[in-house]
Amino acid sequence: MANILVCDDDKEIVEAIEIYLREEGYQVYKAYDGKQAMEILDREQIHLLIMDVMMPQLDGIQATRKIRENSSIPIIILSAKSEDGDKILGLNIGADDYVTKPFNPLELMARVKSNLRRYTSLGSLEQENIRIYQAGGLIINDENKEVHVDGEPVKLTPIEYNILLLLVKNQGRVFSINEIYENIWNEDAIGADNTVAVHIRHIREKIEINPRDPRYLKVVWGVGYKVEKQEQ
Repeated sequence: MANILVCDDDKEIVEAIEIYLREEGYQVYKAYDGKQAMEILDREQIHLLIMDVMMPQLDGIQATRKIRENSSIPIIILSAKSEDGDKILGLNIGADDYVTKPFNPLELMARVKSNLRRYTSLGSLEQENIRIYQAGGLIINDENKEVHVDGEPVKLTPIEYNILLLLVKNQGRVFSINEIYENIWNEDAIGADNTVAVHIRHIREKIEINPRDPRYLKVVWGVGYKVEKQEQ
């Protein structure tokens, strides 16, 4: 079963989340600021992190930036702030998902399961899923979940990988923002525009020589996104 790290300076919130996670069978590790979270990540095998934004020592934003330098584990940001700007900030610095306080514990558990599914599928080596997809110099090996562009490896988060895989598998087809969100997050696309746009931008920054003039991941204005069909 997965190891989950919960980080919040409010111990009552940590304990409440721990109860729900343990009921689902997860092993729970606890931290009360970003610095403690980093120390636990260094010594334990953690599969998902639930982290508050406003904390002493090292806040959730700074901690997420540092974690993303070396790790692609799913990160769910918790915050009492509900404005779109705060959500976008969390996604911009590498978080995979965002839950606003006060939150429904059942919704949080659903998001934990969804993010873990995406993460564990990245490590899956099941034979029936062996596929190699190519669009020009962009190659996705879905056996070992590796992405290369012009022979160079590209490191993507689980959500970025799944978005790119969806588009590469369906080269030439335009996916609307809602279609991308519903395919990747497996939930209704309510307020999906900013979430998808942030992840698309991150993918472009990693796979494109010039993200402003993309070779692979194209926008079709007013419609959505596609990966251009390329000569192999």
